[in-house]
Amino acid sequence: MTALHFSLASNNDIDAIVALLTALFEQEADFKPDPPRQQRAVRDQLAHPEQGEILLARQQHQVIGMVSLLYLPSTAMGGRVALLEDMIINENFRGSGYGRQLLSAAIAHARKRDCLRITLLTDRDNKSAQQFYQQQGFSFSAMVPMRLSLEQDNG
Repeated sequence: MTALHFSLASNNDIDAIVALLTALFEQEADFKPDPPRQQRAVRDQLAHPEQGEILLARQQHQVIGMVSLLYLPSTAMGGRVALLEDMIINENFRGSGYGRQLLSAAIAHARKRDCLRITLLTDRDNKSAQQFYQQQGFSFSAMVPMRLSLEQDNG
């Protein structure tokens, strides 16, 4: 297994990030890939690191994975928390422990940013992802996610 290097994303990484997000959204039930939309969101996130950061996993110089952390104040925790918004390893590199390394680096990064908790969502039927996160110390919450889309209906 070749060593991974972790670094924060820059504008030079946008195309690689959008390609990973496209692959991620192709497998998620609630989302569809929309590269121009993802590109806008990534640019915005990179411009406002106080609101969130994208950590990249690189093998040599190739981006093979990413995790996005969004930062929020939590009244319950009395400080900053992170929402793990997106995490993916390129399918050609899965099964080699790179996902565990990337998640571990993301947890360490969130701690360095003084986050008190990390929350994430998975597809309800994605048992393998849920098991993966449980093996890394995450547990199910008694909270149930609910959503209201505020996009205008074009129909």
